[in-house]
Amino acid sequence: MTEKKVERSSPTSAPGSAIDSFLATAKQIGPSQSGGPRSRLAFALDATMSRQPTWDLACRVQGEMFAATSHAGGLQVQLVYFRGFNECRSSRWVADPRTLTDLMTTIECRGGQTQIGRVLRHVRNEAKRSPLKVLVYVGDAMEESIDDLCTIAGELGLLGVKAFMFHEGHNREAAIAFQELARLTGGAYARFDLNAPNALTGLLRAAATYAASGFEGLNRIASASEQARGLLTAMKR
Repeated sequence: MTEKKVERSSPTSAPGSAIDSFLATAKQIGPSQSGGPRSRLAFALDATMSRQPTWDLACRVQGEMFAATSHAGGLQVQLVYFRGFNECRSSRWVADPRTLTDLMTTIECRGGQTQIGRVLRHVRNEAKRSPLKVLVYVGDAMEESIDDLCTIAGELGLLGVKAFMFHEGHNREAAIAFQELARLTGGAYARFDLNAPNALTGLLRAAATYAASGFEGLNRIASASEQARGLLTAMKR
C-alpha cells in the first residue's frame, strides 16, 4: 500500500462566537446518504514514541471495525497517523482489514509533538471530496492550540463528519480538548485503558457501526455493548 503525506495548510482562525453557530448548523445535518456501497471512516492515530503499546493493540483489533459493518455493505478505512518531526501521512482507502494490518505493522512509533491539527485538516479535505461520516482518533496527548483545533472541528461538523475521540490515559489537557472536539462535531469522547484491551475493541466496533448504520445501528448493539451505550449517550447529550 502506498502512502501519501498529508497536505500542510495554515490553521485558520475564526471568532470564538462562531463556535455556537458551527454547532447549531451541524446538529441540523443528518447522517450522510452516500450512494456508494461502503461507508468511509478515517482511522487516525498518534504514532509518537509513547504510543507504541497502543499502536500494537490497534493493529490487533482494527479488524473489528470491518467486521462490525459487514452486514451493512462493508466499510472503507483510511489510516492517518503522525510521528517524529513534522511527519503526517495517510494511506489509500482500503476495504480489507488484512491490508490495513499489513501497513500498520510496518510503521514504528517515533518521538515528536502531536499534529492533531494536520489530521483534522486532512479529514476535512477528504470529506469535501467525498462523503465521510466518521473520524476515529486514538491518542493520549494534545500539545497544540485548542482554539485552532476547535475551529477545524466546527468545519468538520458542518460537513457531517463526527469525531470519535478515544483517549488513552489521564492527561487533563488531552481530555479537555478531545471532549470539545467531539462535542463540536456531534461525536463522542471515551477513555480506554491498555489494561482492558477489550474496551478499545468495543469502541472501534461501535464507531464503525455508527458509520455504517447511524443511530439505528448503535441502538441495535447497545444492549450487548457497554461501549456502544456510552457513545450513544454521549452523542445524544
